[in-house]
Amino acid sequence: MARIHIELPEHFIFATEVPLYISHINHGNHLDNALLLTIVSEARARLYASLGYTERDVEGLGMLMADAALQYKSEGFYGDVMVVEMMPTEWHDKGFDLVWRMSNKATGREVARGKSGMLFFDFTLGKVQPVPKAFINRIMKGT
Repeated sequence: MARIHIELPEHFIFATEVPLYISHINHGNHLDNALLLTIVSEARARLYASLGYTERDVEGLGMLMADAALQYKSEGFYGDVMVVEMMPTEWHDKGFDLVWRMSNKATGREVARGKSGMLFFDFTLGKVQPVPKAFINRIMKGT
């Protein structure tokens, strides 16, 4: 079976720390695969907030996640603090891929990596919209 392989960028423009709560842990006593993306979603919301945005208002448009791919590298456990790093890549007219890496803060061990396909969306019109140039300028300042 072919495996998903996600290439990481040379550097990331954003990082945040997210602790693993008991609600993130499954019966195997490690990070639940179904809850991994909730941690990534929290980190993504913090990225937008660091730029003065919310996911419902990025230059007047909302953000939608069109798809996601991820690779598990190791386990995460209750109480571990995850460092989630993010970088926008693969820009196109309606959005971009947001590549991320999640690592254990104490050990540096990579827990997971992935990418989320992000689209700009006008909720009033119900339509995907072009990427606002002001957003590109603001988010890419850190690169």
